[in-house]
Amino acid sequence: MSELDIAGQVIELARRLAGPDAQAEVTVTRADLALTRFANSFIHQNVAESGTAVRLRLHVDGRTAAGSGSLVDPDGLTALVERTLAAARLCPPDPAWPGLAPPSPVPTGAVFDEATAFAEPDERAARVRDFVDAVGGLEAAGYCRTAYRSGAFANSAGHSASGRTAEAAMDGIARTGGADGVARRCADRLVDLDGAALGARAAAKARAAADPVELPPGRYEVVLEPAAVADLLQNLSWFGFNGKRYAERQSFAELGAPQFDPAVTLVDDPLHGSALPYDLEGTPRHALTLVDAGTTRAVTHDRRSGAESGVTSTGHGMPGASTFGPIPRNLRLLPAAARTVGGDSPAPVGGPAGGAVADPDTAALVAGVQRGLLVSDFWYTRVLDPKQLVITGLTRNGVWLVEDGVPTRAVRDFRFTESYPRALGPGRVLGLGRLAVRQPDRTDGVWWEAPPLRLASWHFTGGASG
Repeated sequence: MSELDIAGQVIELARRLAGPDAQAEVTVTRADLALTRFANSFIHQNVAESGTAVRLRLHVDGRTAAGSGSLVDPDGLTALVERTLAAARLCPPDPAWPGLAPPSPVPTGAVFDEATAFAEPDERAARVRDFVDAVGGLEAAGYCRTAYRSGAFANSAGHSASGRTAEAAMDGIARTGGADGVARRCADRLVDLDGAALGARAAAKARAAADPVELPPGRYEVVLEPAAVADLLQNLSWFGFNGKRYAERQSFAELGAPQFDPAVTLVDDPLHGSALPYDLEGTPRHALTLVDAGTTRAVTHDRRSGAESGVTSTGHGMPGASTFGPIPRNLRLLPAAARTVGGDSPAPVGGPAGGAVADPDTAALVAGVQRGLLVSDFWYTRVLDPKQLVITGLTRNGVWLVEDGVPTRAVRDFRFTESYPRALGPGRVLGLGRLAVRQPDRTDGVWWEAPPLRLASWHFTGGASG
């Protein structure tokens, strides 16, 4: 049976067992996930899994419950409906139930690549080999993964949808002594992942990060590479543009206010890359501009948070949204318009040990910094103040002192404490790169896309140890 056939069977079972007045919605997703992992410069794990998940949400007699299962034979589907119905009868009343998504057209989704969806292990292994060869004898570790999802949605209001997606990602580290360099990329097609280019970049950054000096904490002008900017986008999504948190006044977002620098435009754009064209509630997904030239324009909603706020769903229904809230999961910081610097793209910036510290796009931003820091990556970031979105975290995988437009010394890792919206506020964005790079999340189908970013100030509060 197709995923849509399975969804239709569950709806018919719900009508028969729960009665004609029950409201039911079903999502069926088949996933084929594969991962090739390497450490100490050799592959030590290749795993793959394939499965089908069925999720039912049932509203009956004013009460709502959800259930899930993986057995798609008649007995398995009947058991899913029976236990979800039993749970609904034990739940408290749900006066905020927003109803089912009405029938509506669903877009076709992103371009689907068959070769990525059904990639063989040796195709991932070839990219790992290219990465390891390119690091030139340094220690290498990371992964290459591919993912395929096909799914369908149906509800008892007569709405249905289907779609399929494919995605590939690679994340690798090169290490020499205590210095690491990172390169990662997410793409719709496996063929677009160049293991050799990623390995060469990671190795150059690792070599350039050797023998770091320690600088005092304080506020520094920074150039953040796309891996670091991805952390900004993720935290802005989870805690800022979340419609539930906004309704509860736990978000910094102020609709219609110029909260960001005019250079900042943020768009949640699932159909730009690998995502199904509908959400968990069957609402069609589309590009949603959250910040337009510095002005906050929207937050994300599922049907429940939208009904409570008096607006429609933005297509962000997802597991856990009723508890945590709906979030953007495919956020793009749009790059600067194409431009030339001195007529040509700048060459990669040389750094300590002769390594290429920055790619040409980042180099154009670094060239304007009189004294500041070039930061590769953030990690272990945690929220201190959700309302102002004050975050503390650590740098990693390379930090360099920039003087007169040139990275001059590798720097030891810092701890920072910074309000992300304030750091991106009016007058604080000094430059954006022109090439956005898609960064993978831990979960396939979730990604963050950004160019490098030059900011007037970033608050470093101590060394990595505290």
